[in-house]
Amino acid sequence: MLRRALPARPEARRILIGTLLSAVGRGLTLPFLFIYLTDVRGLTDARAGLVIGWFGAVTLALSPLGGTLIDRFGARRVVLPCLVVEAVGTGSLALVDSTASAFGVMTLVAVGSSAIWAGQNTILASLTGDGERQRVFGLNFALLNLGIGVGGLISGAVVDVARPATFQAIYLLDAVSYLTPALILLTLPHVGRRPAATAAPEGGVTPVSGGYLTVLRDRPFRRLVVFGLVLTTCGYAQIEVGFAAYSVRVVEVTPRVVAWALAANTVMIVLSQLLVLRRLEGRSRTGALATVGAVFAGAWLVLGAAGVVGGGNAVLAALGVVACSAIFGFGETMLSPVMPALTNALATDELRGRYNAMSSMIFGISGVVGPVTAGPLIGAADGRVWVAVVVGGCLAASLLALSLRPLLTAAQDGRPTPAPESLPTAA
Repeated sequence: MLRRALPARPEARRILIGTLLSAVGRGLTLPFLFIYLTDVRGLTDARAGLVIGWFGAVTLALSPLGGTLIDRFGARRVVLPCLVVEAVGTGSLALVDSTASAFGVMTLVAVGSSAIWAGQNTILASLTGDGERQRVFGLNFALLNLGIGVGGLISGAVVDVARPATFQAIYLLDAVSYLTPALILLTLPHVGRRPAATAAPEGGVTPVSGGYLTVLRDRPFRRLVVFGLVLTTCGYAQIEVGFAAYSVRVVEVTPRVVAWALAANTVMIVLSQLLVLRRLEGRSRTGALATVGAVFAGAWLVLGAAGVVGGGNAVLAALGVVACSAIFGFGETMLSPVMPALTNALATDELRGRYNAMSSMIFGISGVVGPVTAGPLIGAADGRVWVAVVVGGCLAASLLALSLRPLLTAAQDGRPTPAPESLPTAA
């Protein structure tokens, strides 16, 4: 299954290696930014929250510009400097000593990260054909989670709030990890350049036809964006705040159980991604997206049931929290290959950067809306209102996915294209 999921072109395989290596570095620091800023650098909880929120806002604001630059100059010319800026910013976190310096460094990190995801997806799409693209995006997601999980295990055994040098070390290692995909891309001089069809004569730069208005006029993609906003707001965006808060305050499990649950999520993704990719081949992408909404809703219902059990049965409550996260991870294994594959099936070569930038903005927007709404909803009626909203939202996303199917061709939807009927022969 792994051999089948690997892309045919060796350049794409090397890009995937870069994803894995940089993800290990990301996993070293991902769970610890808030703890580092507060317990090690002495920022208040409120100021640390503002710093992290500022990072999300800057990244979201710059993402459209990143898509435009990718289409105009090619993903290579955008991703390479962004990876370097990201590396410098991440390494500079080791030197943060005040609120002002934290804001400055996180601004630098946001500038670097604003176009990396869209750029790397654009590069992978350019190196893969329609028949393998869905598998490759799924494998990319599995490698990303594998790397983050390995990095998290390493840093969890090393970091100590009483020893700031341990945090400084992991941020410096994370910075180095961002340079690995940059070095790999440098060894592939013809990868990530502008499509030949849009290149200007004699090496000049010509404006790309269309823009974000053209992208937004694409009715199927517009429907896909709405689906993504609803699903991620009631799904992904709830993991960081809603899931953790409900688990600790309503289900009454310890933070350690929440950590186990997140580990179960990663294990589920790594173990099941290749199996899911095999099952998705030749099947409707919109049907798969509708299934994702139903799976996410089921995960939240399991968490809601754990809340009903609460402190009455600590073991059962903990199992419910872990099961919720694992079920959610199974849904992610369907979403991760299908969403970018469908985005790039709808995109044109000239506007592929903008399409991928808008797709990445879905997660940025929901990442702002989800955490802001989770707190008040969990505080109402012992969290039952929050459970009802996220379950209802995920099911609404399923209906939106099904409504997208009539707007797509069979090829865009991933379904086998009917063979043309043979002409009758003359008597």
